[in-house]
Amino acid sequence: MAFKELYQPVHTIIGEGCIHEIPRHINNIGVNKALIVTDEGLVKIGTVKMVTDVLDEAGKPYAIYSGVKPNPTVSIVNEAKKAYDDNGCDYVIGIGGGSPIDVAKSVGILATNGGTVEDYNGLELSEKPAAPIIAINTTAGTGSEVTRAFVVTDEVRKSKMLCVDSNSLAYLAINDPAMMVNMPPSLTAATGMDALTHSIEAFVANSRCPFTDGIALESIRLIGEYLERAVKDGKTDMEARTKMCWAQYMGGLAFSNAGLGMVHAMAHQLGGFYDTPHGVANAILLPYVMRFNLPKAADRYAEVAKAFGFNTAEMTEEQAAMAAIRFIEELKKTIKIPRLADTAFQPEDAKALALNAMKDTGMPENPRQPSVEEVIGVFYEAYLGE
Repeated sequence: MAFKELYQPVHTIIGEGCIHEIPRHINNIGVNKALIVTDEGLVKIGTVKMVTDVLDEAGKPYAIYSGVKPNPTVSIVNEAKKAYDDNGCDYVIGIGGGSPIDVAKSVGILATNGGTVEDYNGLELSEKPAAPIIAINTTAGTGSEVTRAFVVTDEVRKSKMLCVDSNSLAYLAINDPAMMVNMPPSLTAATGMDALTHSIEAFVANSRCPFTDGIALESIRLIGEYLERAVKDGKTDMEARTKMCWAQYMGGLAFSNAGLGMVHAMAHQLGGFYDTPHGVANAILLPYVMRFNLPKAADRYAEVAKAFGFNTAEMTEEQAAMAAIRFIEELKKTIKIPRLADTAFQPEDAKALALNAMKDTGMPENPRQPSVEEVIGVFYEAYLGE
């Protein structure tokens, strides 16, 4: 019998001020002391204090590990796990974008399953549910607070490990737009494009279903309407911030249940090799992979064009698909996404990157299966800007 199993956090709260609901959920879990996993930048600008003030007022003890960096490594996960053990913690609060929340998930899995994070590189490799995880998102893009995936860089092999494990799902996912107003425009842009990539890849993924199609398309519509506003005036435009919260959450839920594709398979390698920010890597590659996928996905990309607001009644499917691609290219320029040639990418590394991308767990979900040479070709096209 064919069936579809869906994955999502146990509880989700979205909206301005919702961080004040955290103590109620801590009481429901019945835990004692949290390890807060975050980064130093969020500590310095006071974002973490917004949460710790809530915990202090409710008398909830915690320790803080703030050593997370973008594209977190195995070493960072090991440091965070040591802090969890040394401080006698029994649950995890991740505060940040994808990097801190991915580390929080890693710690949660290691706390109950043991071993090293490398042991969980792949699909559903843990045996026990993670220690309870509260995932507090501070960017509107990564979807990490909602997904069953966590990404860790293996600094020895210079590759990103994509761990997909339903045991890492958060007990509570928080999306409070008030936590996001201090994001700089560049980060708002990159994480927003990350969310767009999640939704588009989920919409064309081989494991898509009606549920993921619906939320992916609404996510695409919201991002097309509100991302530019959030980048331009993210400190005061709370409507745009809130709509992007919804968009990125739905995008995360879509790809967690449908899968990703070639964009992420390639972007993970740029992060592993050069420490390229994940959202930037996705944004750069997205239209080039969409062009590669056109022979197999023109009808789906035509639906993306409709979600962006195009009247496609007089267009062929390919014309509509190209309208969606051009919209993305113009959006990238408007919100100042760099070109691949402006990053650390080196063309001579393309073969090694492509070989690793072919092994990525996202690649089998891509609607058109590439050869190594075709992946190299897409890297070159993005590099040359053709």
